[in-house]
Amino acid sequence: MSKRNSQAAKTAARERLRQERERQAKRAKARRQALVAGGLVVALGVVFGVSYLVIQANKPSHWEKMKTAKVVAPAHTEGTNGTTVVIGKASAKKTLKMYEDPRCPVCAQFEQTVGPTLHKDIEDGKFKYQYVGATFLDAHDNGEGSKNALSALGAALNVSPEAFLDYKSALYSTKWHPDENDDKFKDDSYLIKIADTVPALKNNTTFQNAVKKGTYDAWAMAMSKQFDDNKDGVTGTPGFVMNGKQLNGGNMITTVADFNKIIDAALKS
Repeated sequence: MSKRNSQAAKTAARERLRQERERQAKRAKARRQALVAGGLVVALGVVFGVSYLVIQANKPSHWEKMKTAKVVAPAHTEGTNGTTVVIGKASAKKTLKMYEDPRCPVCAQFEQTVGPTLHKDIEDGKFKYQYVGATFLDAHDNGEGSKNALSALGAALNVSPEAFLDYKSALYSTKWHPDENDDKFKDDSYLIKIADTVPALKNNTTFQNAVKKGTYDAWAMAMSKQFDDNKDGVTGTPGFVMNGKQLNGGNMITTVADFNKIIDAALKS
């Protein structure tokens, strides 16, 4: 082989090697660019994902929206937003105001033991009964049961005051009232199942539709604010007020005898 041919072969080999190195360099660059692009996509995805979660977390819940929503008040109510609920004979001279939370276990105990006496006193015209619904127990577990049950009570009140009282008794009964830590009242179907034990509400489509649609959700929040802003000094439930004074001073009333004692004293004052 001539020196010229040998030199040409070497030159060609070096050119092929150079071209191969360029191809490899281009492939490596492309891989790096792909990795960088992929990383940016992942990073952007994480940013957008976190942003979405933050937005969702800060988005007002249904019940938060209900605090400022237009209130549909049930029938048989008075006052601003229908938050004054008074049941009883017009001839009754005094009014017993009761603060109650649907999830409250002490309220349930009171209703189970003293409820029949309370209802008879109302029927007999011994006093009028003013209901103030509270929902503070939902706060301890980020629940919805108190609010949802209060809305359902509004649907029952829309049917009649008697349906309201009977439904409230059913909600607090030993059969249906859940443990304080069990948020069962958030379930519309459970509330309707309980209502079917009340003759005036059994298969009552108007009542059921109001519960399912949340017709009185805003009313429930307005009613609950009555408890939050109360000037009677009541901080828990059940709370009993007559003549502007607390009757139980924060103490539980669990017997008919105790109830009659404080009521009779208040009626005489």
